Amino acid sequence: MTRVLVVEDDPQLVRALVINLQARQYEVDAAPDGATALRLAAARQPDVVLLDLGLPDMDGVDVIKGLRGWTGVPILVLSARQASDEKVAALDAGADDYVTKPFSMDELLARLRAAVRRTDAVPLAPGATLVETADFTIDLLAKKAVRGDHDVRLTPTEWHLLEILVTSPGRLITQKHLLREVWGVSQSNKTNYLRVYMAQLRRKLETDPAHPRYLITEPGMGYRFEG
Repeated sequence: MTRVLVVEDDPQLVRALVINLQARQYEVDAAPDGATALRLAAARQPDVVLLDLGLPDMDGVDVIKGLRGWTGVPILVLSARQASDEKVAALDAGADDYVTKPFSMDELLARLRAAVRRTDAVPLAPGATLVETADFTIDLLAKKAVRGDHDVRLTPTEWHLLEILVTSPGRLITQKHLLREVWGVSQSNKTNYLRVYMAQLRRKLETDPAHPRYLITEPGMGYRFEG
């Protein structure tokens, strides 16, 4: 049975989440603040964490950093904060997804199921070298992409960008992380690099580059690969 840790200081929302999760056969623990959350996470070893950023004792980003010091458990951020830089800060700290309040319970449960599935599927198992989709195959060992019966010619920069995305399928990778890993920079004004190279990758790999199926943009935040 999947165990969920709910970290939220609004009693009404906690009650709604607990009722809905338990009705779907999840085991649920709840923490009203960051210190309790970190203690419960260590004691109960949850399979996924739902985390509000606006906690009474510490910022949710600090809770994420505390968890990431020892566990890779999926963390879904729940927050009323609208600013994209706050979302990016949470994602850069190690959160896996972000749901803005108010949210529908159906959407939250779908994101939760996706996070649990990704835990089962990623990262790629040691020794795994192939990422296969219906339209193309990525050979990580040979560092090449094949679409149909033809090799796709990728530049070293295109390959590096693609490799980062496909080895974390379903996970949102922030612009800052990609810029730092591929170009060694993190300035927000360099995001045009990403737009150019992602457009090139879509032209080479996607059946309909204008409506990508695999290389997805999260506006203002980053990109994700959906296999």
